[in-house]
This record gives sequence, structure tokens and C-alpha cells, in this order.
Amino acid sequence: MQGTGRRVLLLGGTGTIGRATAQALREAGQSVTALVRPGSDATLLPGCDRIEGQATDPADLARAMTEAQPQAVVSTLASRTGAPAEAWAVDHAAHSAALRAAVAGGVQHFVLLSAICVQKPALEFQRAKLAFEAELRTAPLDWSIVRPTAYFKSLSGQVARVQAGRPYLVFGDGRITACKPISDRDLGRYLALCLTDPQKRNRVLPIGGPGPALTNLDQARMLERLLARPIRVRHVPVGVIDAIIGGLSVAGRLVPKLAAKAQLARIGRYYATESMLVWDGSRYDAEATPEFGTDRLEDHYAAMLRGEAGDDRGAHAVF
Repeated sequence: MQGTGRRVLLLGGTGTIGRATAQALREAGQSVTALVRPGSDATLLPGCDRIEGQATDPADLARAMTEAQPQAVVSTLASRTGAPAEAWAVDHAAHSAALRAAVAGGVQHFVLLSAICVQKPALEFQRAKLAFEAELRTAPLDWSIVRPTAYFKSLSGQVARVQAGRPYLVFGDGRITACKPISDRDLGRYLALCLTDPQKRNRVLPIGGPGPALTNLDQARMLERLLARPIRVRHVPVGVIDAIIGGLSVAGRLVPKLAAKAQLARIGRYYATESMLVWDGSRYDAEATPEFGTDRLEDHYAAMLRGEAGDDRGAHAVF
């Protein structure tokens, strides 16, 4: 049953974070309409109204605003791979069109799921996100920009391989990066809170899950505890990624598909060498990275090992 609170238009609702956000919005009493791709699974968003259309089509976005008459827009929409063309089409252009339609439709509040990695932009998808963030911050409505740290799903790629007896891979010494991972459920709740908490309006909001910050080695030790046996850890020099990027870049001059793979490798290198914590201009600061929620990565790993949680990485897969 639909809620009696604000009318909310949800973008990106069929992804794992989108589904968690839809549930959190409904639990908060909001009335949710989701713009979904034609033919998408109707069971993914129980209790929500649905409008079929493409989030990358300005006409569909305008129609959704007219039909839903939302008071707020919540977007968990993001490019799947972070490849440059897709990033500018989704992270920037689609959101720009949604913002124009929202302003024209009298929407009062726009909540955007961004990413904490835009603090140190080195990749096109980060620049695309920042370009839209800048537009949103100057728009004639209230806004909230949420920049989460690492997701549980993005840190879950090695659970199955370790369970099968294969080594856990870390870059460098395993301590060069750290994060405060947040679950889809807690992030959905945080996004929903942006609509009701005045302190979250017109602010950029970095957010992580409950601490402490975790390194790659910390994650390996979690699995060791849960499996109750030693696990092998294999250290991969960052230079290996650099060599792969170099080779793909050269080959990509002749084969476009390899150039695209080189770009994805650059994304992988970024996450292998940069922490997902608040950047103060000179260093990553775990203490300054806000925490929210109750879900912990170790409990998620335990659920995966029991077969109670799946691998939902999709385009987040690295290993």
C-alpha cells in the first residue's frame, strides 16, 4: 500500500541500492513512483507505482514528472561501468534532464546518490558526477548530495574464491587503502532520511557504515575468522595494473574494445590505491568520515558463506 507522505519519484530503483531505498522510503510513509525500464521485473519494487521509460530519455523523464507529480526526486541512478561515454550520458546528461524536468514540475527537493571518490577526481565518471553536482547545487530547489564510501557488494568479490581455497588478493602491502563500507539497507535509510531531516538539506554528505575503517588485510582477516582456518594472502604489486593499463592502451589504438578495457583498468587502479574516506586536502581521515547504520561487513560475509546472501556486484566486479 502506498504511503501518505511525500510523493517521491525514484530513479534507478531496480538496482540493489534503488530497491533498498524504495523500501526505506515506503517504511518512512512516502508514496513512491519509480521510473523503470520497459519490461523490468514488476516484483522488484513492491508497493511502488511504476512508470515505464528510459531515464536517459528527456521526454520520458518529463512524462514521468507530469504523471507522478512528485514533491521530491530521489536518484540512485549511476552508470554501470564508469566508461566515459556511459558516464556522461547517465551520471551527467540523464541527471541534468531529470533536474530540468523537476524544476519545471515544481519539485521541492532532489536527493542525489553520488560517490565519495569524486573528492579526488581522476576519471571521467568522477568528472561527470561532479559536473551534475555543480548544476544541482545552483538549482532553484532544495538538494542533498550523498557520497557513500564503499558498498558491501564491491568488497564481496573474493568471498567465493577464498571459500574455495584460493588465495585472497591484496594490492601492495594490503594496507594502502581503507574504507567504512555501508550496506544497501543502511544507505537506503540514509537517503530516505534526507527528505525529513533539515540538517541534510543543501549539503554534501559523505557517509560510511559503522566503523572502524577497514583495510584489504582487515577484510582478509574477517574471512579467516569466519572460516576458522588460515587463508593465503597474495600480494599484487600496483605496477602489475600499470603494466596492464599500458599494454591495453597501446593495443587500444588499433582495437577500440581494448581501449575501453584500459579505461576500466584505470578505474580498478584508482580503487586499488585510493581510500574511500573523507579527504581533507592532504590525507584520508577515517575519524572525519561520518558513520551511519548498524549493518557490518563481517556479518554480510558470514551470510554469504552460509549461502544466505548473493554476489550482487554486477559491474562492481573486480576479481
